[in-house]
Amino acid sequence: MGDMRGTGDLSRKGRPSAGASERDAAVVIAESAWVLVLFWVGCGVVVGGLAPLLADWLVTLPWAPLDGPAELLSSVPEPWRTIGAVGVGALLGLVVGLIAVHESLAVSVSRGGVALTVRDASQEFGCDEVGLVVRDGKQLVLLGPDGMEIAREDCHLAWRRLADAFAGRGYQWSDVDPYREEFRRWVPGTPGLPEGADALLRARAAAQQKDGNSEDVRELRRELLRLRVVVRDEKKRQYWRMPQGSQGSWGSPSS
Repeated sequence: MGDMRGTGDLSRKGRPSAGASERDAAVVIAESAWVLVLFWVGCGVVVGGLAPLLADWLVTLPWAPLDGPAELLSSVPEPWRTIGAVGVGALLGLVVGLIAVHESLAVSVSRGGVALTVRDASQEFGCDEVGLVVRDGKQLVLLGPDGMEIAREDCHLAWRRLADAFAGRGYQWSDVDPYREEFRRWVPGTPGLPEGADALLRARAAAQQKDGNSEDVRELRRELLRLRVVVRDEKKRQYWRMPQGSQGSWGSPSS
């Protein structure tokens, strides 16, 4: 559901520079806000329309969960019962759709740099800071020229469009993390970590139990990166690695 819009050179805040070619222009890849909102509103309408039927069925059972609300809904005369249920469903769908838009990733790519925007917060990286762009499952990862991770974000955009956008502007793209085999599963007290990293991983594991995508989890990842500890998650388990010196030889986008 991703869309692509040329926005000019990133270094000029989205304004096309004179005579800039299509390959040099920045491109923004983002979820279509209207598609997301309409999808969830449609889901809400469907669910709202089915709610009266479900309520009628529940009240016929000798025991059922939510029997009180089901009886209340069944007691409302038609057509107001269906109209009300559909309206409430549409409203809930709208709320979920707006949250989905707010949580979704937008990527801006130009030869001058890359910007990742989530929840109205943007991370910007110059072209010389990005050595490799990686698809790691459902996450978009940016690695520096030395193999150090500089960004990792959940991504539901069209991967082929992302790959074409990055490769077309001189960045190296990989569908597989070249350092995946270096990750080791973290358990409390794991040896080899720098001072303070184990405590951060403990705190991050606790934060993940509450909300795996909370701001606390994201902030603790950034703190670990400052210690040069890279973290990836799999089935609520934390895996870590530490780049050893200068790794990789991808270079930065050609001018």
